[in-house]
Amino acid sequence: MKRPAPREPRPVEHLDVSTASGRTYLNQSGAGNPDAILLLHGSGPGASAWSNWRLLLPVLGDTFRCLAPDFVGFAASEHPENPPVGASAWLDLWVRQITDFLDALGLERVHLVGNSLGGAIALHLASRHPRRFKRIALMGSVGVPFTMNPKLDAIWGFYTNPSVEKMREMIGWFAYRPETFSEDLGTIARMRYDAAMDAKVRCSYQTMFPAPRQRHVDACVLPDDALERIEHPCLLIHGRDDLIVPLETSLYLLQKLPDVRLHVFGQCSHWTQIEYADEFERLLRDFFLEETRR
Repeated sequence: MKRPAPREPRPVEHLDVSTASGRTYLNQSGAGNPDAILLLHGSGPGASAWSNWRLLLPVLGDTFRCLAPDFVGFAASEHPENPPVGASAWLDLWVRQITDFLDALGLERVHLVGNSLGGAIALHLASRHPRRFKRIALMGSVGVPFTMNPKLDAIWGFYTNPSVEKMREMIGWFAYRPETFSEDLGTIARMRYDAAMDAKVRCSYQTMFPAPRQRHVDACVLPDDALERIEHPCLLIHGRDDLIVPLETSLYLLQKLPDVRLHVFGQCSHWTQIEYADEFERLLRDFFLEETRR
């Protein structure tokens, strides 16, 4: 398959979008492009759409309209005054937020990318609202049965004893080679810690994953029969050495999703989009461009 020559990186704009379910903060590139990709971020403390997708947005925006919203309860999006408790209730809120967000932008169908917890939300969106989505890419996704490991438990339990040092240790788990980060690990940890300690962010996050936390992994699971009914073309991307969400989750999805392929990066942990940024971008670009050639 011959790939078109990439154009110049596109600037990223940041704006608020008012929806039926509240205010959503959006990072957007390639606003003039007709084909849209919705990018859903993960669940680490202090996480945001920008922290997950800052390397991808400018380059993929040369071809697609790239939409990276903060989930309600994260970063700069709205924080409920009386937040729900537990991942199950939050999951319903996030699914409603995203469908309202697409309605507010007048988008009937988009491609979908989900990272980690965002992968589970992508699966639930595809199951509940299948006509809203074209192709789906999932990276290090939850949403299937697995036993929570101590590192994910520590990430979701960050506020038990929060500190910059703890944040630095956790950020190091996300990469097989932490030196691949474009910034110093200590700088990233300080930025994420400051974001996590915002009063509204902390209040929301502490209601999402209270102990015991295995129940929140289980709440994200989409039943096998629902997975088997997802007919969208799906691309799974996973780091072989993922310390947060094991490769077995993608192997499980490989067995259950009907139209699916899997790409595994060796010597890679949870942040494939950062450790293998160029290859990750090419995988997504080629996968989504297939739709235009059908």
